[in-house]
Amino acid sequence: MTEEIKLRKNLPSSMLKNYNNRVVSAAEAVRAIKSGDNVAVHSNCAFPRTLIDALVKRKEELRDVQLIHALSVGELPYLQPGMREYFNHRSFFMGGEARRAVGEGRADFIPLYLYEFPILVRRGELKINVVLIHLSPPDEHGFCSYGTEVGLIKTAAEHADLIIAQVNPNMPRALGDSFIHISRLDYIVEVDEEILELPQGAKNLTPEMAAAYEQIGKNIADMIEDGSTLQLGIGVIPDNVLKYLDGKRDLGLHSETFSDGVIELVEKGILTNTKKGIHEGKIIAGFVLGTQKLYHFIDNNPMIEFHPQEYVNDPFIIAKNKKMVAINSALEVDITGQVCSDSIGPKLYSGFGGQVDFIRGAARSEGGKPIIALPATTKNGTISRIMPQLKPGAGVVTNRADVHYVVTEFGVAQLWGKPISERVRSLIAIADPRFRDELEAYAKSVNYI
Repeated sequence: MTEEIKLRKNLPSSMLKNYNNRVVSAAEAVRAIKSGDNVAVHSNCAFPRTLIDALVKRKEELRDVQLIHALSVGELPYLQPGMREYFNHRSFFMGGEARRAVGEGRADFIPLYLYEFPILVRRGELKINVVLIHLSPPDEHGFCSYGTEVGLIKTAAEHADLIIAQVNPNMPRALGDSFIHISRLDYIVEVDEEILELPQGAKNLTPEMAAAYEQIGKNIADMIEDGSTLQLGIGVIPDNVLKYLDGKRDLGLHSETFSDGVIELVEKGILTNTKKGIHEGKIIAGFVLGTQKLYHFIDNNPMIEFHPQEYVNDPFIIAKNKKMVAINSALEVDITGQVCSDSIGPKLYSGFGGQVDFIRGAARSEGGKPIIALPATTKNGTISRIMPQLKPGAGVVTNRADVHYVVTEFGVAQLWGKPISERVRSLIAIADPRFRDELEAYAKSVNYI
């Protein structure tokens, strides 16, 4: 069976002509993009490489095309030096390439709560001229799934003037509020390429840092009660939390994203989603970041529902989950509880993501626990991440009134409802012992304690 037939095999004859009339080459499809257009791009592992490569090849014909998306995996060819006059990248969450480009003035960053991006588009505050999406093949009713990323792209597609889709037999058919009909697609480009992967596991950790992250995972796992609903996300901290959840019962998942580690929890019967209070029996997410194993897991899996981020990350929806445990990381925390997680001083580093969305949602949940977690030090133990003050220029992503729990490898500080003096002492107690005297001296000098 050829790839073309495989991609179209489910369509009834009444829809086949409609589909075939839209099939073009990538080069032909991207000719519809004009100078000055705002182009929303499928993010994360769903990044549509074939369409982007075709667009970059015609760069000399274009000026000031705005490419808008969140984190993307793999290389971003339009972010290379010398591309700024043709393409401007606007990112809601920065990975490595975008971080470098923003730092060098070759790209822009939009600070925004993640659940507000679709609202921004829906209200017309951010006009989308073209959307580039990456879809599963259509089913017998003509519906394609957005696959590994529904959260930001679905609303963008619903409000775009023009929709260009690459359809790929390797894209999993994710369920939930996650479909678009072929009649909505202006151009279809058929591809057969592997979906990008983001494997678990941190790289280049020293033994000391690996041990610190493992202890943080243990400390957080001890806070998780049976019947809790989790926001896990990705990264070394949630990976280590997952290691220590054996013995827990009836956990649920409501998370902007998740990765491969969730599969084992489901297979062991730990993650059942039966006590959530909303969407019981279901994992709720906006997108996934992982490997082929994860993509096979989500494919046609009725346990998993994907929804736009305006729903998944809405603090009022999050709060409907019982015992909501939100686990989010930080770059540094000052001794009053202010959290910086998107910059190192004035140097923009990542983005807001869903941190505040889930911290506030968990705070409103019955029995919820909003958690900020970070190692106590950086730079091989030479710099404390519990700081007297945030670095000059550092952004406050989560303010001190929103912070309930801060966790390091040295313990848990419960801050909510506490006066400054108690907050300060609690945070100093979970700082690395080598820095506690210095932190205490500063606190006394400003009359915090």
